[in-house]
Amino acid sequence: MTEKIADYSDLLTLDEEARKLLFTEARTANTFTDEPVSDDQLRAIYELTKFAPTSANTQPMRVLYVHKGEARDRLVRHMLGANGPKTAAAPAVAVLAADLGFHEHIPTVFPIRPEMKDSFEANPEGREAHAKFNATMQAGYFLLGVRAAGLAAGPMTGFDAAGVDKEFFPDGRLKSLVVVNIGYPGDGAWFDRLPRLEYDEVVSHI
Repeated sequence: MTEKIADYSDLLTLDEEARKLLFTEARTANTFTDEPVSDDQLRAIYELTKFAPTSANTQPMRVLYVHKGEARDRLVRHMLGANGPKTAAAPAVAVLAADLGFHEHIPTVFPIRPEMKDSFEANPEGREAHAKFNATMQAGYFLLGVRAAGLAAGPMTGFDAAGVDKEFFPDGRLKSLVVVNIGYPGDGAWFDRLPRLEYDEVVSHI
């Protein structure tokens, strides 16, 4: 038995402010101010989160930023319930999708095994499963990147994915996974923090 440590945060390299920014005080934002989010800020998010791990470095996540106007209106039509008005009002919105053609980049991103490109080409079902799992993992890092940029994220899966794919990705290569509203939190942005499972409810050792 190891001795119980009073404050486990003492074992973390991140300082308290970084832990608050990325984890302990960060929550899904439901409202935003009118302050704009610049294209440079959106670029900074990607430049940080592109280092997320993926199987064989395949990096299948793709990001579509949908600006206000006609394009945003087209997206809002596919959002469900209250997600529609939130998406319409957000300063910036990203659609995160999985690229089923990710394997075309394997000779570049995984040059030690270029033949994997042909293996994935011959296995469409496995390729789609790989793309969706790894892109979803990247999406988690993307949310941390939004927070690291000093912004708040409002990730949502409450939308008609088939409708979004038909609207924005009609060739079938990209499959939408999550819509993320991005900006500076507005009035009433946060719901109360909901409970988290305790360590012993989640973790076991053998």
